[in-house]
Amino acid sequence: MTEQSGARPSRDRRRAERLLGGAAEPAAPRPERERPAAPKAVRRAALVAGVEAAGLAAVALWLLVLTFTSTADSVGRAVAEVVYVGIFAVGLGAAAVGLWRVSPWSRGPVVFLQLLLGLFGYYSAFEWGGAWVGVPLLVLVATELYLLATPEARLAFEDRRPPAP
Repeated sequence: MTEQSGARPSRDRRRAERLLGGAAEPAAPRPERERPAAPKAVRRAALVAGVEAAGLAAVALWLLVLTFTSTADSVGRAVAEVVYVGIFAVGLGAAAVGLWRVSPWSRGPVVFLQLLLGLFGYYSAFEWGGAWVGVPLLVLVATELYLLATPEARLAFEDRRPPAP
């Protein structure tokens, strides 16, 4: 940025502008991105992922209450369990919003977390003896994976991929 000769810079400039210089030109506004309507299967998958995220958040709160009200063998491990479940809940919730918007990044984390939840559901239903937890979880996982594997859902995410460089 060049100054006219003889013209004094105004005194009310911020210190950062004086030291580092101001922007040469204002940034151009971003063009509006066209958001196509999401197919029904993707919307339903987003709803299922949202339900799972809410369930994981409830489990994290329940584990937190159990950590404070009972005597854990290892408090550090109990808190880590709460943190892990909370991170999964937040991640799945964010991915559910991404699915609703048909964002290309969202499908991978959802599928990954479905595989983890499927393993937990299988262990709960058949190894641990908690069929009341495992079977509904397996039904949710199967529903989510089916909805994301439908042709309309695959095409919706394929059309949204950024162009290859």
